[in-house]
Amino acid sequence: MTNFLRIIKRMSRPLHRGFSGGGRLSGNIQDFLEDSQMKFKPEKEELDKNRLSPDVISSWNPFQSVLSINSPSKQSVPEKYFAVHDPFSPVSSRKRYKLTLFLLKLSLFVIVILALTGSFWWTISLTSASRSHTFHGYRRLQEQLVSDLWDIGELSLGSSRIKESEFCSLEFEDHVPCFNITENLELGLTEGQEQDRHCGPTSKQNCLVLAPSGYKIPHRWPTGRDVIWIDNVKINAQEVLSSGSLTKRMMLLDDDQISFSFASSMVDDSIEDYSHQIAEMIGLRNESYLVPAGVRTVLDIGCGFGSLGAHFFQNQLLTMCIANYESSGSQVEITLERGLPAMVASFSAKKLPFPSLSFDMVHSAWDGISWNHKDGIHLIEVDRVLRPGGYFVWTSPIANTRASVKNKDNLKKWDFVRNFAKDLCWELLSQQDKTVVWKKPSNKDCYASRSQGPSVCKVGHDVESPYYHPLETCIGGTHSRRWIPIEKRPKWPSRATLSSKELAVHGVLSDDLVEDDLNWKSAVRNYWSLLSPLIFSDHPKRPGIEDPVPPYNMVRNVLDMNAHFGGFNSALLEAGKSVWVMNVVPTSGPNHLPLIVDRGFLGVLHDWCEAFPTYPRTYDLVHAEGLLSLETAKQRRCSILDLFFEIDRLLRPEGWVILRDTASLIETTRTITARLKWEARVVEIESNSDEKLLVCQKPYMKRRSYPS
Repeated sequence: MTNFLRIIKRMSRPLHRGFSGGGRLSGNIQDFLEDSQMKFKPEKEELDKNRLSPDVISSWNPFQSVLSINSPSKQSVPEKYFAVHDPFSPVSSRKRYKLTLFLLKLSLFVIVILALTGSFWWTISLTSASRSHTFHGYRRLQEQLVSDLWDIGELSLGSSRIKESEFCSLEFEDHVPCFNITENLELGLTEGQEQDRHCGPTSKQNCLVLAPSGYKIPHRWPTGRDVIWIDNVKINAQEVLSSGSLTKRMMLLDDDQISFSFASSMVDDSIEDYSHQIAEMIGLRNESYLVPAGVRTVLDIGCGFGSLGAHFFQNQLLTMCIANYESSGSQVEITLERGLPAMVASFSAKKLPFPSLSFDMVHSAWDGISWNHKDGIHLIEVDRVLRPGGYFVWTSPIANTRASVKNKDNLKKWDFVRNFAKDLCWELLSQQDKTVVWKKPSNKDCYASRSQGPSVCKVGHDVESPYYHPLETCIGGTHSRRWIPIEKRPKWPSRATLSSKELAVHGVLSDDLVEDDLNWKSAVRNYWSLLSPLIFSDHPKRPGIEDPVPPYNMVRNVLDMNAHFGGFNSALLEAGKSVWVMNVVPTSGPNHLPLIVDRGFLGVLHDWCEAFPTYPRTYDLVHAEGLLSLETAKQRRCSILDLFFEIDRLLRPEGWVILRDTASLIETTRTITARLKWEARVVEIESNSDEKLLVCQKPYMKRRSYPS
């Protein structure tokens, strides 16, 4: 049987060159089994109907799928067939049918006995083997079995059984699963909880999300930072022209495009002047001195359309925008469309999916958050993600003391925020008009000397990397070994290479990180040469002529689905690529997210059986190394097909996917790409015969526009 499986596998394996819609057929084993049962049923009915006919009975044999049957007549037997004598010809049809069933049952019984015996001796032999070797061998066998089953099923189904995925309806065009406000309200969730993330069985969408009818490929960076196509996002002219936050007023509507600018001539309060003001309130000359002061990563709550982050980016500051889900005029969707970091997040009732002590600065301007509600629990969450010595910048009409005197309600809110910040041991550095800057303490002595305020979390409750845990009323992060003030941390870009002392906190050796970074530098050089449509065509080339290297700004938004130490992010930056990377650490694997954020990168925890908190069509490149092995090694509540549907949702038209994993898993998952209508090609890895690359590109498909 093993040799038979290998023969079928070789027959079904296509050539790697020019793989574009060809090769292995799509489908799944369940469809194959159901189809086989449907085919067998009419055959059995036909047999029962005609079993009294000696001619029909003599021509039927349960083994005819393997052996070609010929009666012992005068006909010659071809050499390529086996001649099998029919022993049942003189027997009645009923006895013959019973005897056939008896032989089938006997065969199954013998197979089961042999399997159990082999399993017993195999189990005994494992006692002398190492655990890691056993797991590795078992997983390889499991992967091989899955691959063989796919091959058998696809070979049997034939080209007529290729099953392509359906397109989603119009309502999913800009939908983010797990953020259904209407459904949450129907469940009785109120007081901001309806904005929170709630993933359930109904949140899965096994269909392909089409781009809007007017969708256009985004401009490349840095042009795309300042100009976006209005049809690429869900927003109307009124929302563009309305004044929400300060950063929302930083744009102009021009025909089919939205233009963003930092020029102070546009409005009274420009982003450039505002960021300069923040630096001065901290005690710096201007925003270019923020990095030398220890600031690298910024969390922008209610970021408008990302203009502060766009301006900060010019000064080597990396800003993560978070905002609630919005069905139209989304801050997150437009920020991502501009090529800036953003994700949907609400902390009305749950903690943010970031480790404690992740950001050097937290900024919030005109956010609409009621900071005085729930005994200041939202300010406690800000304190948790803020590093020691970090800054909280808050801009709000409530902070305008002169105006608040005339409004008792605002004055009451301001008094609460000011006093609660003092209870958190924050130092009020400066206050100018509507903007206030606080500084988190660099040491923990203040917490013990307070007479009032929230208590410090106990060790059991101080979870360093919570995954949407309920908000706590205690101060978190104080027990972390990563409590290092920002002024004592290495400044960017030196921070990307942590010292051996800092790595020891994460349980990582310095040599391991150095080796990981070297491997990723080599991988990025190879990856970048693959980001070209030429990879999917066998175009003629003259000897010695290489393919043109894609430009440095080929992609902008990058999602690393299994980030490990953040080495892919580090290698891309060192290679001079104009990218930012969302480093995702799966909840099913080792948690290196604290190490990633300590290197000055952005990252988040995520369960890949759930939808990622972002809008459709937001990433140019999706990368995953070892994710398929990680997800298939455990008992999961989702399938690999579910994972690929989610990747397709996140990917922009003409976006790229690079997967690196075991050869058997890559060969197996390649069949799924045909269902998704992706161009796909398997690439051999010269230095590692056990692994392969799957390089894919999503086609440019959009919804048809119909005349009104």
